[in-house]
Amino acid sequence: MSKYNALWNYIAARSEPAFKLSFDEIREIAGIEIDHSFLNYKKELLAFGYQVGKISLKAQTVKFLKLES
Repeated sequence: MSKYNALWNYIAARSEPAFKLSFDEIREIAGIEIDHSFLNYKKELLAFGYQVGKISLKAQTVKFLKLES
């Protein structure tokens, strides 16, 4: 079980082709702070039908993109 499962389930329940979440929103959903280990965990999201797009440290946002079927 991944420490980001709550986040992955939240994202999988969405239907938009692309959306952004702030680091604060991710913390609220996942229950943990986003940190550099997120880069290692992001590949898990592929199994949920999405991928991580752009991560902006300046804006503190992460863009998520729905995988094409």
